[in-house]
Amino acid sequence: MKETKATKRIFLETHNIKKLHTGFGQFNFNLAKALSHETEFLNEHEVILNCNNDIVKKALGARVSYNTYLPITRYPLFRIKKNFNLWHSVNQNTKIEPASFSVPYLLTVHDVNFLEEEKGEKLDFRINKFKDKIQRSDAIVYISEYAKASTHAHFDIPNIPEYVIYNGNNLNYSCANHFEDSCTGFIPQKPFIFSIGQVVEKKNFHTLIDMLRFLPDIQLVIAGEMKTEYAEILKQKIEHYRLENRVFLLGTISESDKIYYYKNCLAFAFPSLREGFGLPVLEAMTFGKPVFLSNKTSLPEIGGKHAFYWENFDPEAMADVFVEGINCYMQDKEYYALAYKKRAQKFTWETAAKEYMSVYKSILNQ
Repeated sequence: MKETKATKRIFLETHNIKKLHTGFGQFNFNLAKALSHETEFLNEHEVILNCNNDIVKKALGARVSYNTYLPITRYPLFRIKKNFNLWHSVNQNTKIEPASFSVPYLLTVHDVNFLEEEKGEKLDFRINKFKDKIQRSDAIVYISEYAKASTHAHFDIPNIPEYVIYNGNNLNYSCANHFEDSCTGFIPQKPFIFSIGQVVEKKNFHTLIDMLRFLPDIQLVIAGEMKTEYAEILKQKIEHYRLENRVFLLGTISESDKIYYYKNCLAFAFPSLREGFGLPVLEAMTFGKPVFLSNKTSLPEIGGKHAFYWENFDPEAMADVFVEGINCYMQDKEYYALAYKKRAQKFTWETAAKEYMSVYKSILNQ
């Protein structure tokens, strides 16, 4: 993109965009993609990504600009000295910062889960880094009301503008019935519950395995990166209960296989303990599938009134909620499926991009 004298330069610190299989990677990519289609905005603003991902560059083309910064630039002595009109730290974990504190700064907060996930010196380090980001911010965006409330509960927020901008649904609602119904991987032979996410302790997947003991003739498919100690715990639990023919841990899967499981599952389950947003919930709703969620953190906010919620994780109680919910869904399937699809349709990246552009303009015009 050619820069003119009137162009205001907005830098998005999107180093996570190199990992498109992660939540942060998808957030960075989909927000950037939506911004790249805002032609009128781009006529007056240059959007610059921290990106060296060829897949992303091919998708977005020359509508946005690209810089690539080495890891050493995260250290104060080597910080970025270019003259940007606005710096957007797109999540609370970004490593690279502008050298000058005079550069207008926007922070997007997804969650403060590190308060429960880290300990000792590492926790102190994360807290101090987050406080630094807050103090240099001219405005803060939260991805849910829960993310905002939990941040305020633990940190002093200065008197600056604050916004809640929901993430978009990565799946195009209008095309939900046009995805190819094919799978290159494992195909369940019985009705199955589907769940997906990074296989870490906070996702609480083990409770689904415990629950399955009380749901005969149903299979469970869990997808997500398995290179964790928690994944080994799941495997041991499956072996202990002799559920090898009913519980399947697939690891990272392709986009087409993910669509297949959403389209063909009996229900989607997400018992997560800590979520700033919970994008897979919307993806499942896109296909009108019943969703079963924990009632923790942001999930009720995203799932809405037609989702079914677990208030505790006693296996038999979870199974009772599941059976009751499935029966309720099946008795009025058209009503529930339509309600889910309509809710999924409300969360779009186009809307998110327009709301972010409004925040950008507000900061730039100060």
